[in-house]
Amino acid sequence: MGKLDGRVAIVTGGAQGIGRAIVDKLADEGATVVIGDLAAEKAEAAAAAVGGLAVATDIAEPDQCADLVATTVDRFGRLDVLVNNAAIVPFTAWDDIDFVEWRRLMRVNLDGTFLMCKAGSDAMRSTEYGRIVNIVSNSILAGTPNMAHYEATKGGVMALTRAMATELGGYGITVNSVAPGLTKNEHTDQTPHANAYDFVVSLQALPRQGVSEDIAPAVAFLASEEAGWITGQMLVSDAGMVRY
Repeated sequence: MGKLDGRVAIVTGGAQGIGRAIVDKLADEGATVVIGDLAAEKAEAAAAAVGGLAVATDIAEPDQCADLVATTVDRFGRLDVLVNNAAIVPFTAWDDIDFVEWRRLMRVNLDGTFLMCKAGSDAMRSTEYGRIVNIVSNSILAGTPNMAHYEATKGGVMALTRAMATELGGYGITVNSVAPGLTKNEHTDQTPHANAYDFVVSLQALPRQGVSEDIAPAVAFLASEEAGWITGQMLVSDAGMVRY
């Protein structure tokens, strides 16, 4: 038996990277997984691999978030788990961040998480059960350079997580977050962040490069009934780079 047998989950940004590893892990634990992602072809492949469903979704669009949740409930009868993973991860020096770039990240990373949480929690209330897991970042604790606007969005998501835990606890819904460190995957390999792999490993307590599959178990735990007494929390999954 898996931790999530019989559960229905949505994972945004589940087509690749950490999101894909989360999709695979939740499915391994018994969940039926719906992927909401703009990368339609990769999302379809990821969903097919686990017997799930892919729905093309721009999480910054309210109607598309509502449609993703409605499609999930119409097809599978319920929504038990929502993992908000979709995000833009930039590499932009402070002097190069203008308001257009600021709003681009806010629109997806913060607004999109809010929109998915609103739609998802409304569906969960009908069954008085739910697990919402928001993916944030250890950079909000470390003050990582070239990511000021990203850190602002993820700090906002963490504050939203705490507030939602208070608002939704009476409906049997828990809201938590997972904060990964720099994680090697096919997406990160193609960005300037790849140049920091060795430096980040030198800061960790566990001297190994993290991969997407290292993050997924923390998400699966918080998405399970085992974590039913945990809410409003942030679980840092970064090999001890940040210790607090």
